[in-house]
Amino acid sequence: MFIIKHRNVFFAATGIIVAVAIAMLAVFGLHVGIDFTGGSLVEIRYEGVRPTQTVAENILREAGFESFSLRQSGENGFMLRAPTLTDEQRSELSAVFSHQGGTAHVDQLTEVGPTIGTELRNKAFIALALVLLCILFFVAFAFRKVSQPVSSWIYGLIALITLVHDVIVPSGFFAFLGYVTGAQVDTLFVTAILTILGFSVHDTIVVFDRVRENLRVNQERNRKEDFAETAGRSLGQTFVRSVNTSLTVVFTLLVLYFVGPASTHDFALTLLVGIIAGTYSSIFLATPLLVAVERWRARKR
Repeated sequence: MFIIKHRNVFFAATGIIVAVAIAMLAVFGLHVGIDFTGGSLVEIRYEGVRPTQTVAENILREAGFESFSLRQSGENGFMLRAPTLTDEQRSELSAVFSHQGGTAHVDQLTEVGPTIGTELRNKAFIALALVLLCILFFVAFAFRKVSQPVSSWIYGLIALITLVHDVIVPSGFFAFLGYVTGAQVDTLFVTAILTILGFSVHDTIVVFDRVRENLRVNQERNRKEDFAETAGRSLGQTFVRSVNTSLTVVFTLLVLYFVGPASTHDFALTLLVGIIAGTYSSIFLATPLLVAVERWRARKR
């Protein structure tokens, strides 16, 4: 009942978190990668000593490369993402990367046209919108038999609100990450966001399902219980389960971040922030919003 009783405090905290995330998006913006804008993807392999990433980035800048993203690939290579390269830049790639390091070879060079990039970007937005819409209808359908004191559509709308929160927070974080490290939004980022949505809505539905079950038991036993008490009791029954589930995922992502390849660092970090945000919204936002809506409807009646 503590969370339900002090729901306004958590609403205020959520507002601050979302405001900070939106501010980061507005100030820093998302650095869109070549997957969505078009450009060149180059895989470099070294024979001998590979220079550090910092040294390689400085060499590229000195050679006139701009707006690029460089990531380590395996134990002896780099993955370069950059705007469309000129013929001169393509011919100099091996020589540029070989400077202050071992002999570098271009294993793969792929050009992504702007048309394909725009198509991928549009499909990413469509996929995100369809996921949110399907979740709304699914939750409304799953809770169709729970119409009192809150309509089933309210469950769906609140789940949607929490998911929007879970998209904004990691997106704001990634905007800041892009400003600090140059991380770019690509298809892997979209994959991370969709994964976060799936995890978060699962956690939210677990709590909502417990509310539904307790409402059914109250009705069968003709028990008169305030909705806020029922919601608080349901939240208490699922709190430990939600936290434990999230912690196992957080530990896994921490291992992936510190032990996994450099190419997955941004992906793991985005997932980590998103999972924490999703757990927070499932516990401290979704059910308190249910109670707030029920209170508002009761006053309106």
